[in-house]
Amino acid sequence: MSFKTLWQGRVDAEDGATGQRWHQVVKFERSCVSKETTTLIGYPNDLGVAANKGRVGASGGPNAIRQFLANLPWHQNSELLDAGDAPISDELATTQSAFAAKVVEALENGQSVLGLGGGHDIAWGSFQGLAQHSAKRIGIINFDAHLDLRKPAPATSSGTPFRQVAEYCQHNGLQFHYACLGVSKAANTQALFDYAEKTHTSMLFDIDFTLSNAQQAILPMLREVDQLYVTVCMDAFPVSLCPGVSAPSALGICPNETIKVIQWLSNACTEHDVEWRLSDIAELNPSLDSDNKTARFAARIAFELTSAMSRF
Repeated sequence: MSFKTLWQGRVDAEDGATGQRWHQVVKFERSCVSKETTTLIGYPNDLGVAANKGRVGASGGPNAIRQFLANLPWHQNSELLDAGDAPISDELATTQSAFAAKVVEALENGQSVLGLGGGHDIAWGSFQGLAQHSAKRIGIINFDAHLDLRKPAPATSSGTPFRQVAEYCQHNGLQFHYACLGVSKAANTQALFDYAEKTHTSMLFDIDFTLSNAQQAILPMLREVDQLYVTVCMDAFPVSLCPGVSAPSALGICPNETIKVIQWLSNACTEHDVEWRLSDIAELNPSLDSDNKTARFAARIAFELTSAMSRF
């Protein structure tokens, strides 16, 4: 099935332009949109999840998100482009590089990017794209139960992306700016916490997750970076809300507080002169979903990220 056929839904013709939904505004050719555009890029890849010994199925994530975005109301003044999926290779690094190239293309055209995963290995592709686009200082905010700072053993995976970023920063003489919000002590080994401490990773545990605590964890970073990359792993949320993920969370973080953080973050970036034009969503596994709960919430997160980035 072509990803384009997923863009369909209700039409309220009597309301004119103010009644439009995502499926009515989406375009598929870059030449048809301006710089004021949110560009969707799919990453239908399971290689990293398999390498991390997770439950495969995240390759279906991009189309599931598209399907549930289609009927949401469109509130932005900007345009929407679905640039399709990045090419998938048998080699994880090649797939990540292909995704990074599409990110660079969109950013170079002045557009904002929302990546649709796929495993959380999408994060290494996203970071590479942003780093190739600009030499400015990059801050990363990850909503996740897992730190994803694993040492490749020996291959990279969906559990290694932020270690790869940390090593990239070390190799290039850059400071590693990384905040992980929603960390589960029950889902990370001591080795991961030791590496997080070594790299000065900012952590907020799931049991402490509130808007106020998230602000305290994020603000020091915003004072030190020029551009922001936000990534949301769907396993950050309770299994009752998000069963369709590689590694479900018994506890998870509050969805309402998460949305409040995303909305606050848009204002905070403006106040601190931080550019935010790149986000992605990872680990949605439709084959394990129940009543499309995870896909529906992933679409809501995409809705909020798009709105938050539309200011930049």
